[in-house]
Amino acid sequence: MGEFDLIARYFTRPVRRAALGVGDDCALLAPAPGMQLAVSCDMLVEGRHFFADVDPEALGHKALAVNLSDLAACGARPLAFTLALALPRADEPWLKAFAGGLLRLADAHDCELIGGDTTAGPLNICITVFGEVPAGGALLRSGARAGDDIYVSGTLGDARLALDALRSHPQAAALSPALLATARQRLERPTPRVALGLALRGVASSALDVSDGLLGDLGHILRASGVGARIELAWTTDLIAGYAVLTRASAEFDADYLEQCVLAGGDDYELAFTAPPSLRDAVAAAAQASGARVTRIGVIEATPGLRLVDARGLPVTRHYASFDHFA
Repeated sequence: MGEFDLIARYFTRPVRRAALGVGDDCALLAPAPGMQLAVSCDMLVEGRHFFADVDPEALGHKALAVNLSDLAACGARPLAFTLALALPRADEPWLKAFAGGLLRLADAHDCELIGGDTTAGPLNICITVFGEVPAGGALLRSGARAGDDIYVSGTLGDARLALDALRSHPQAAALSPALLATARQRLERPTPRVALGLALRGVASSALDVSDGLLGDLGHILRASGVGARIELAWTTDLIAGYAVLTRASAEFDADYLEQCVLAGGDDYELAFTAPPSLRDAVAAAAQASGARVTRIGVIEATPGLRLVDARGLPVTRHYASFDHFA
């Protein structure tokens, strides 16, 4: 099977919303009047972002999900995406499963594949996603103000626990097969919070997606906004509640290790955002409308820096390092 047969068989679909899709040198998009394009790009590299034995259907899902998460953090509605794919070989069963996972998530968010590139080489997936947001209405990292509440969607830490278990980390190696299977779902099939991002337009003062670890990513908001934050660690325990694997594993693992997973684990693809206290009811309504759980974990302060405090309000000096590709 040649390159163009591969594209035609697995990745060419009828054009729906784009002015021109797969087949020409460029795709054409026309945003609606009064809208701006929101554009994001993410790359997934075998051995760095995923294991060689990953289910290709799950990999297709995650490849698009991490990009849709960026649109969610901006409050943008998905429109379309391009796919650049390097493959060691044209493995048809693998391609069928990968395309299935990719395109099912695309259809769920009405986001059409409009072009890209394929080449031979080590497995590498690069997606550029396009969304639209009302001009001047995008959620940014730079809007947090002193006194704003800090929120996080969903639960955190399960993806890091799964990653450590798969790497035989001594803290996570004892995770039971059943809990590992559940945690691995969170690692390999994240849920992009697109509906929540849309519902937070006009409510949140700033937002981003949590990809490299909560505290490290929150630092981007603080620097962009020129503010600081106080995080109440007693409140963050709610981030491991619900269906989180950490809740069921908490009796088996060291509390400091689980806290590390929650605060700096990464690969969660939840939203962290800020909003004025006067809009707490609006935040609750946005969460309910989108079907996403949100937890208030702290407050924005005028003094720069990130401060952690325990249940008694005393400073916590433990250091939590988020993921950095080149650290």
